[in-house]
Amino acid sequence: MSTSSTHLPKPKGLLRLVYNLPSYLYHLRLGWLLGHRFLMLTHKGRKTGRIRHTVLEVIRYDMVTEESIVVSAYGENSDWYRNIQANPALEIQTGRKRYVPIQRFLTPDEVYMMFTDYERRHPQVAHTLLKLVGYQYDGSESERRALAASLRMVAFLPKDQTVVL
Repeated sequence: MSTSSTHLPKPKGLLRLVYNLPSYLYHLRLGWLLGHRFLMLTHKGRKTGRIRHTVLEVIRYDMVTEESIVVSAYGENSDWYRNIQANPALEIQTGRKRYVPIQRFLTPDEVYMMFTDYERRHPQVAHTLLKLVGYQYDGSESERRALAASLRMVAFLPKDQTVVL
């Protein structure tokens, strides 16, 4: 893998527009059209204290517990990720549900398992998204482990739910 997620540039131009399309749906109160494939995270800026909204792709959704797992493709450099490290997430909106979440940062082993599962379920999407964000990924086991080591994932669960690990 020649490009580390900690050094990837943030998207610009047309790619940024494509990334922001789900945000537009949420802001038009049409986020429910995306089902549980995306969620809108409401969080507090770590420096400004301002309320922020970020729409993220859900790589795994558990229909029983309602747990959503998201990935920070830009690792620890994503503003939303740094913000929820400083101040827990305020709200999650996914499907037709809004809730105050319990958040959990996944371990490196969990990240590897989640990425491997996502890649198995969505091989074309996984490889296309990786190319779009600048990864040169060949799908080998060593590349998969290196990529997983650079990714950061967070699980969000409604406060009234519990997960048995």
